[in-house]
Amino acid sequence: SRALSASTQRAKPVTHSECVSAPVAHSGRGDRMILGSPVSGGARSLHGHADRNSPKTFRALLALPGAQAAVRAGGKATRTRARARARGGPEVLSAALRKTRDETNETHTRASSTQSRGRNVTASSAGLLQDGVFWSEWLEDLLPSAFTEQRARAWRDGVRDRSVVVLESGCGRPSNRLAVFADGARACVRYGISAEQVQGETLSYYLATLLGIGNLPPLALSRLDPTGEQWAAVTDSMGALQWAVSSLVSLTEWIPGLTGAVVPGPLRQGGEGLHPLREDLLSATVTELLELVEWSDLIAFDFLTANFDRLASNLFSLQWDPRATERNVSNLHKTPSGRLLFIDNEAGLVHGYRVLRMWERYHATALGALCVFRRETARRVSRLHSLRDVRQRLLALLRDNEPLAPELGFLSDEHAEILQSRIDILHEHIQRCKAKYSST
Repeated sequence: SRALSASTQRAKPVTHSECVSAPVAHSGRGDRMILGSPVSGGARSLHGHADRNSPKTFRALLALPGAQAAVRAGGKATRTRARARARGGPEVLSAALRKTRDETNETHTRASSTQSRGRNVTASSAGLLQDGVFWSEWLEDLLPSAFTEQRARAWRDGVRDRSVVVLESGCGRPSNRLAVFADGARACVRYGISAEQVQGETLSYYLATLLGIGNLPPLALSRLDPTGEQWAAVTDSMGALQWAVSSLVSLTEWIPGLTGAVVPGPLRQGGEGLHPLREDLLSATVTELLELVEWSDLIAFDFLTANFDRLASNLFSLQWDPRATERNVSNLHKTPSGRLLFIDNEAGLVHGYRVLRMWERYHATALGALCVFRRETARRVSRLHSLRDVRQRLLALLRDNEPLAPELGFLSDEHAEILQSRIDILHEHIQRCKAKYSST
């Protein structure tokens, strides 16, 4: 079902007075963000269900003697155990916390004393966050495997030598196709309505690589050459699709078993957004927390690329559909392992920058609802801000990994300046969040 359960609160439409433009707005504990679904009294989970005391929630895990102090310390031993075990979810975390409790009697005593005094436990003090605004390393360690650079490189090298034997319907709009190769492997072929769509898809992919965001499937370019080995067996299908000879298309790894993804409760219309003082983070299941880790990357990434064909599109639709943020987000899916997949990034960078004036309020709204980040993403953004060389690094990465880069082209001077400017805005936003929450 595209809609959430009946316990989810109804969203309200965005008004012009609520929308902001960069630099983005910020929120404290009492402020109301443009996104977010209110959680009354902290008694509901991040998806609106009254499961505060569920054994799968982080709050319940903290009730284990010694767990609170052990997790607050960010214990290296806990992170090591989390890596060593199969990436399982709440059972993994619970086992690690119990093990730490048994090994560290001193920690047990300290935590029990703290609990008896009724100390107010925040997401930071509980170990969910580090340095106020960064997701804890042990939590990130529980994420299902991403598309690593090594895996992506191997896929790109392999797909360039494969011959397409069938073009099936699928992979989005009618002009795209699901390619079946001679060895049975599959890939999505995206034929852009205009050249800038293939360019935006490709450059967005390599920007994600530059930022260390592993939620985009591996991508390679191919030239539609009916006389070449890769496309010779499907020339009739190419003609029927009216694909122009010699056009560049993108090939992305086909991932089976995808399901839809909706905006998490804290990022929906009407609430406080995702910030370190959200008391209901402690009532979240580990699965919900891991999804929020990925959403923090998604919002930052779509802000940088100005991709309007995902969350921004849902926000725009609130004008006539008050439940838009409760429905599946465009071009966002979950893999069978639970990892979020950022697909169809054609609207990013080139096209997104060209229509930026129309969509900026929605990009800024989304970023303004976010004050928790992956540390590695923030580190890379900070470096690109300091060195002011995102254009050079992105171009070098593209040329090093894509043989057809010269034919693809690159960002114009104007668009390269916009990208650097958005890197700067994102960096400054992270710094303001750190200044506000680093002592919590």
